[in-house]
Amino acid sequence: MAAENEEKQDMLEEAADTGHDGDMPLMAHLEELRHRIIICLVAVAAGSGIAYYFLDTIMAYLIAPAGKLYFMQPAEAFFTYMKVTVFAGFIISLPVVFWEIWGFFLPALTRKERLLVGILVPFSVVLFVGGVLFSFTLVLPLGMTFFMGMGTENLQAMISMEKYIDFLLTLVLPFGFVFELPLAMIILAQLGLVTSAMMQKQFRLVIFIAFIVGAILTPPDVFSQVMIALPVIALYGFSIFVVKYVLRK
Repeated sequence: MAAENEEKQDMLEEAADTGHDGDMPLMAHLEELRHRIIICLVAVAAGSGIAYYFLDTIMAYLIAPAGKLYFMQPAEAFFTYMKVTVFAGFIISLPVVFWEIWGFFLPALTRKERLLVGILVPFSVVLFVGGVLFSFTLVLPLGMTFFMGMGTENLQAMISMEKYIDFLLTLVLPFGFVFELPLAMIILAQLGLVTSAMMQKQFRLVIFIAFIVGAILTPPDVFSQVMIALPVIALYGFSIFVVKYVLRK
Protein backbone atom coordinates (compact mmCIF):
# COMPACT_ATOMS: atom_id res chain seq x y z
CA MET A 1 0.00 0.00 0.00
CA ALA A 2 2.81 2.39 0.88
CA ALA A 3 4.56 1.61 -2.40
CA GLU A 4 1.31 2.25 -4.32
CA ASN A 5 0.77 5.61 -2.59
CA GLU A 6 4.35 6.59 -3.31
CA GLU A 7 3.88 5.71 -6.99
CA LYS A 8 0.72 7.86 -7.17
CA GLN A 9 2.55 10.76 -5.54
CA ASP A 10 5.35 10.48 -8.11
CA MET A 11 2.79 10.59 -10.94
CA LEU A 12 1.15 13.71 -9.50
CA GLU A 13 4.48 15.45 -9.14
CA GLU A 14 5.40 14.56 -12.72
CA ALA A 15 2.10 15.97 -13.99
CA ALA A 16 2.70 19.18 -12.02
CA ASP A 17 6.18 19.52 -13.49
CA THR A 18 4.94 19.20 -17.07
CA GLY A 19 2.21 21.78 -16.38
CA HIS A 20 -0.64 19.71 -17.81
CA ASP A 21 -4.07 20.12 -16.30
CA GLY A 22 -5.04 16.54 -17.12
CA ASP A 23 -7.53 15.23 -19.61
CA MET A 24 -10.73 17.25 -19.93
CA PRO A 25 -13.98 15.55 -20.92
CA LEU A 26 -15.45 16.37 -24.32
CA MET A 27 -18.31 18.43 -22.87
CA ALA A 28 -15.83 20.51 -20.87
CA HIS A 29 -13.88 21.23 -24.07
CA LEU A 30 -17.06 22.23 -25.89
CA GLU A 31 -18.15 24.44 -23.01
CA GLU A 32 -14.76 26.15 -22.96
CA LEU A 33 -14.88 26.59 -26.74
CA ARG A 34 -18.33 28.17 -26.49
CA HIS A 35 -17.12 30.49 -23.73
CA ARG A 36 -14.12 31.61 -25.78
CA ILE A 37 -16.21 32.14 -28.92
CA ILE A 38 -18.58 34.37 -26.92
CA ILE A 39 -15.61 36.40 -25.64
CA CYS A 40 -14.33 36.79 -29.22
CA LEU A 41 -17.75 37.94 -30.45
CA VAL A 42 -18.05 40.44 -27.60
CA ALA A 43 -14.54 41.74 -28.38
CA VAL A 44 -15.40 42.14 -32.08
CA ALA A 45 -18.65 43.91 -31.14
CA ALA A 46 -16.75 46.29 -28.84
CA GLY A 47 -14.14 46.88 -31.54
CA SER A 48 -16.92 47.54 -34.05
CA GLY A 49 -18.35 50.16 -31.70
CA ILE A 50 -15.00 51.92 -31.60
CA ALA A 51 -14.63 51.61 -35.39
CA TYR A 52 -18.10 53.08 -35.96
CA TYR A 53 -17.04 56.26 -34.16
CA PHE A 54 -14.19 56.69 -36.69
CA LEU A 55 -16.11 55.27 -39.66
CA ASP A 56 -15.78 58.32 -41.91
CA THR A 57 -12.00 58.36 -41.49
CA ILE A 58 -11.76 54.60 -42.07
CA MET A 59 -13.90 54.77 -45.21
CA ALA A 60 -11.87 57.67 -46.62
CA TYR A 61 -8.69 55.64 -46.06
CA LEU A 62 -10.09 52.48 -47.67
CA ILE A 63 -11.63 54.24 -50.65
CA ALA A 64 -8.51 56.28 -51.45
CA PRO A 65 -6.98 53.69 -53.87
CA ALA A 66 -10.20 53.58 -55.92
CA GLY A 67 -11.12 57.26 -56.03
CA LYS A 68 -14.79 58.03 -56.57
CA LEU A 69 -17.31 55.27 -55.87
CA TYR A 70 -21.04 54.87 -56.46
CA PHE A 71 -23.83 52.92 -54.83
CA MET A 72 -26.46 51.39 -57.11
CA GLN A 73 -29.10 50.31 -54.60
CA PRO A 74 -30.77 52.26 -51.75
CA ALA A 75 -29.43 50.01 -48.97
CA GLU A 76 -26.02 49.35 -50.56
CA ALA A 77 -24.20 52.15 -48.73
CA PHE A 78 -25.69 51.18 -45.36
CA PHE A 79 -24.73 47.50 -45.56
CA THR A 80 -21.29 48.37 -46.91
CA TYR A 81 -20.70 50.70 -43.96
CA MET A 82 -21.75 47.90 -41.60
CA LYS A 83 -19.40 45.47 -43.33
CA VAL A 84 -16.49 47.87 -42.97
CA THR A 85 -17.40 48.49 -39.33
CA VAL A 86 -17.26 44.77 -38.51
CA PHE A 87 -14.02 44.35 -40.46
CA ALA A 88 -12.39 47.22 -38.59
CA GLY A 89 -13.81 45.89 -35.32
CA PHE A 90 -12.20 42.53 -36.00
CA ILE A 91 -8.82 44.18 -36.59
CA ILE A 92 -9.15 46.19 -33.38
CA SER A 93 -10.10 43.09 -31.37
CA LEU A 94 -7.26 40.93 -32.75
CA PRO A 95 -5.27 40.80 -29.47
CA VAL A 96 -8.29 39.38 -27.65
CA VAL A 97 -9.24 37.00 -30.48
CA PHE A 98 -5.72 35.62 -30.84
CA TRP A 99 -5.35 35.25 -27.07
CA GLU A 100 -8.57 33.25 -26.90
CA ILE A 101 -7.48 31.03 -29.80
CA TRP A 102 -4.12 30.31 -28.20
CA GLY A 103 -5.73 30.03 -24.78
CA PHE A 104 -7.98 27.20 -25.94
CA PHE A 105 -4.88 25.02 -26.38
CA LEU A 106 -3.26 25.99 -23.07
CA PRO A 107 -4.47 22.95 -21.07
CA ALA A 108 -2.59 20.67 -23.47
CA LEU A 109 0.67 22.60 -23.11
CA THR A 110 3.49 22.32 -20.64
CA ARG A 111 4.42 25.20 -18.36
CA LYS A 112 7.30 26.15 -20.65
CA GLU A 113 5.07 26.08 -23.72
CA ARG A 114 2.53 28.30 -21.95
CA LEU A 115 5.20 30.92 -21.43
CA LEU A 116 5.99 30.64 -25.13
CA VAL A 117 2.34 31.34 -25.96
CA GLY A 118 2.60 34.63 -24.06
CA ILE A 119 5.27 35.62 -26.57
CA LEU A 120 3.49 34.19 -29.61
CA VAL A 121 0.23 36.10 -29.13
CA PRO A 122 1.69 39.59 -29.78
CA PHE A 123 3.75 38.21 -32.68
CA SER A 124 0.57 36.68 -34.15
CA VAL A 125 -1.13 40.07 -34.05
CA VAL A 126 1.86 41.88 -35.53
CA LEU A 127 2.19 39.37 -38.39
CA PHE A 128 -1.53 39.49 -39.19
CA VAL A 129 -1.66 43.28 -39.21
CA GLY A 130 1.58 43.35 -41.20
CA GLY A 131 0.02 41.11 -43.84
CA VAL A 132 -3.08 43.28 -44.08
CA LEU A 133 -1.01 46.48 -44.37
CA PHE A 134 1.28 44.88 -46.97
CA SER A 135 -1.70 43.93 -49.08
CA PHE A 136 -3.45 47.28 -48.70
CA THR A 137 -0.43 49.49 -49.36
CA LEU A 138 1.23 47.43 -52.11
CA VAL A 139 -0.94 44.70 -53.60
CA LEU A 140 -4.24 46.61 -53.72
CA PRO A 141 -2.85 49.70 -55.53
CA LEU A 142 -1.09 47.45 -58.05
CA GLY A 143 -4.29 45.51 -58.54
CA MET A 144 -6.36 48.64 -59.03
CA THR A 145 -3.84 50.03 -61.53
CA PHE A 146 -3.87 46.74 -63.43
CA PHE A 147 -7.64 46.40 -63.62
CA MET A 148 -8.38 50.07 -64.21
CA GLY A 149 -5.91 49.94 -67.10
CA MET A 150 -8.44 47.81 -68.95
CA GLY A 151 -10.50 50.93 -69.62
CA THR A 152 -10.44 52.84 -72.90
CA GLU A 153 -11.67 56.20 -74.12
CA ASN A 154 -15.11 54.73 -74.73
CA LEU A 155 -15.02 52.33 -71.78
CA GLN A 156 -14.75 53.96 -68.37
CA ALA A 157 -15.12 52.39 -64.95
CA MET A 158 -17.99 53.21 -62.61
CA ILE A 159 -17.09 51.22 -59.52
CA SER A 160 -19.80 50.10 -57.13
CA MET A 161 -19.11 50.82 -53.47
CA GLU A 162 -20.20 47.32 -52.44
CA LYS A 163 -18.16 45.54 -55.13
CA TYR A 164 -15.04 47.53 -54.33
CA ILE A 165 -15.22 46.78 -50.60
CA ASP A 166 -15.87 43.08 -51.34
CA PHE A 167 -12.84 43.06 -53.65
CA LEU A 168 -10.73 44.83 -51.02
CA LEU A 169 -11.67 42.42 -48.23
CA THR A 170 -11.15 39.26 -50.31
CA LEU A 171 -7.75 40.57 -51.36
CA VAL A 172 -6.54 42.03 -48.05
CA LEU A 173 -7.76 39.58 -45.40
CA PRO A 174 -6.04 36.45 -46.80
CA PHE A 175 -2.67 38.19 -46.49
CA GLY A 176 -3.18 38.47 -42.76
CA PHE A 177 -3.44 34.68 -42.48
CA VAL A 178 -0.67 34.09 -45.01
CA PHE A 179 1.76 36.15 -42.94
CA GLU A 180 1.20 33.74 -40.03
CA LEU A 181 3.03 31.03 -42.01
CA PRO A 182 6.52 31.58 -40.50
CA LEU A 183 5.07 31.46 -36.99
CA ALA A 184 3.21 28.23 -37.75
CA MET A 185 6.32 26.57 -39.20
CA ILE A 186 8.47 27.68 -36.26
CA ILE A 187 5.97 26.17 -33.81
CA LEU A 188 5.88 22.89 -35.75
CA ALA A 189 9.68 22.79 -35.83
CA GLN A 190 9.90 23.54 -32.12
CA LEU A 191 7.51 20.66 -31.45
CA GLY A 192 9.71 18.38 -33.54
CA LEU A 193 7.06 17.79 -36.21
CA VAL A 194 9.10 19.29 -39.07
CA THR A 195 12.75 19.98 -39.85
CA SER A 196 14.46 22.29 -42.30
CA ALA A 197 15.41 19.27 -44.43
CA MET A 198 11.76 18.20 -44.63
CA MET A 199 10.69 21.72 -45.51
CA GLN A 200 13.30 22.02 -48.27
CA LYS A 201 12.21 18.67 -49.70
CA GLN A 202 8.60 19.88 -49.98
CA PHE A 203 9.46 23.28 -51.50
CA ARG A 204 8.13 22.46 -54.98
CA LEU A 205 4.90 21.14 -53.51
CA VAL A 206 4.52 24.34 -51.48
CA ILE A 207 4.87 26.42 -54.67
CA PHE A 208 2.06 24.42 -56.26
CA ILE A 209 -0.14 24.69 -53.15
CA ALA A 210 0.57 28.45 -52.91
CA PHE A 211 -0.99 29.05 -56.31
CA ILE A 212 -3.95 26.81 -55.47
CA VAL A 213 -4.52 28.72 -52.20
CA GLY A 214 -4.16 32.00 -54.09
CA ALA A 215 -6.86 30.90 -56.52
CA ILE A 216 -9.21 29.92 -53.68
CA LEU A 217 -8.72 32.93 -51.39
CA THR A 218 -8.63 35.75 -53.93
CA PRO A 219 -10.96 37.08 -56.63
CA PRO A 220 -11.09 34.93 -59.79
CA ASP A 221 -8.18 36.46 -61.70
CA VAL A 222 -4.56 35.47 -62.33
CA PHE A 223 -3.12 38.73 -60.98
CA SER A 224 -4.59 38.29 -57.50
CA GLN A 225 -3.60 34.63 -57.47
CA VAL A 226 0.03 35.46 -58.25
CA MET A 227 0.14 38.35 -55.77
CA ILE A 228 -0.82 36.06 -52.89
CA ALA A 229 1.20 33.05 -54.06
CA LEU A 230 4.51 34.93 -54.23
CA PRO A 231 4.44 36.10 -50.57
CA VAL A 232 3.52 32.55 -49.49
CA ILE A 233 6.58 31.19 -51.27
CA ALA A 234 8.81 33.95 -49.87
CA LEU A 235 7.52 33.45 -46.32
CA TYR A 236 8.03 29.69 -46.60
CA GLY A 237 11.62 30.28 -47.70
CA PHE A 238 12.11 32.62 -44.74
CA SER A 239 10.67 29.94 -42.44
CA ILE A 240 13.23 27.43 -43.72
CA PHE A 241 16.03 29.91 -42.98
CA VAL A 242 14.81 30.51 -39.42
CA VAL A 243 14.28 26.81 -38.68
CA LYS A 244 17.67 25.84 -40.09
CA TYR A 245 19.93 28.61 -38.83
CA VAL A 246 18.13 29.99 -35.77
CA LEU A 247 16.41 26.93 -34.29
CA ARG A 248 19.07 24.55 -35.63
CA LYS A 249 16.39 22.00 -36.53
